[in-house]
Amino acid sequence: MQVPYELAGRQRQKSRTREALVAATRKLLAQGGTPTVEEVAAATGISRTTAYRYFPNQRALLLSAHPETLQRSLLPDDAPGDPETRLDLVMEAFIRTTVEWEPQLRASLRLSLEPGADQPLLRGGRAIGWIEDALAPLRDTNPEVDIRRLAVAIRSATGIEALVWLTDIAHLPRAEATGLMRWSARALLQAAVAGRAQLAAERRPPN
Repeated sequence: MQVPYELAGRQRQKSRTREALVAATRKLLAQGGTPTVEEVAAATGISRTTAYRYFPNQRALLLSAHPETLQRSLLPDDAPGDPETRLDLVMEAFIRTTVEWEPQLRASLRLSLEPGADQPLLRGGRAIGWIEDALAPLRDTNPEVDIRRLAVAIRSATGIEALVWLTDIAHLPRAEATGLMRWSARALLQAAVAGRAQLAAERRPPN
């Protein structure tokens, strides 16, 4: 998001300056740090005064490095109709993106947990929409399944929070952790479908 300083004059030059600051932030995050505005300014050779005109504090700086996407769906145009196959495709893309942007997502997660933090920097909701899109055929084949609830459950087992726990706490290799995240998504879908089908059968009046 642009600040007022960027909207007045020399906008192309200011855009290049912002891009340089954001690129340096992402590089420092990838190296395992949580850079301050001063550190990013030093890394780019831009004065601290100028850097603060773009990013008044560390939170604003790290927010700028957070991955952004306007994609409404992670499915290909020729997506299959089977919910499990669709979910596999979405999970493959979503988890790959999570791993690619892991340093930035970890930084956002750390800041969102600080006492007195404003709206968490992890911009929730988009991934849930992608998962709901994958599960959409269930509305016709299994209308008894609460798709929103299922999507939230799957998201809770497959995002950056799950990756951090599996790698940092459970000490799983990253490849094993991401495989387990995909397995969890599939297992939750299968359990929801089987559970609702069983409940429907139990409620069916005897012949």
